[in-house]
Amino acid sequence: MSDLDSVPEVAIDPDGVFKYILVRLSTESVEPERHRDIVRGTKSAEYHNHIFEKLDPEMQALGLKCKCLGGGKIEHNSKDKKIRVFGESTGYGKADHSISAEKLRNKYTDYEVVWSDEKK
Repeated sequence: MSDLDSVPEVAIDPDGVFKYILVRLSTESVEPERHRDIVRGTKSAEYHNHIFEKLDPEMQALGLKCKCLGGGKIEHNSKDKKIRVFGESTGYGKADHSISAEKLRNKYTDYEVVWSDEKK
């Protein structure tokens, strides 16, 4: 198992509406280069780049490169088992919410996960 495989695909806060980013991790030294997309979101981030600035050094320590593919917002309601993905990042642009939603469905298998390109 490489360090790439050891990184959880999804890490988001358990409840609330918060910013998220879709990030592509890739191996630096392995040929051919391998990559994996991950979702990260938290209420503690005032801006999308705050999530990236925390994640990037952690991934570099594992020998992985990070590239932000875009961002948006997640509305997570653990009581009703619902997640909604929407919006965009001013700095990074809009993530492909369909990819983010699929990754969220993989982790939260008993949830209703929806996405839209709406801003709010």
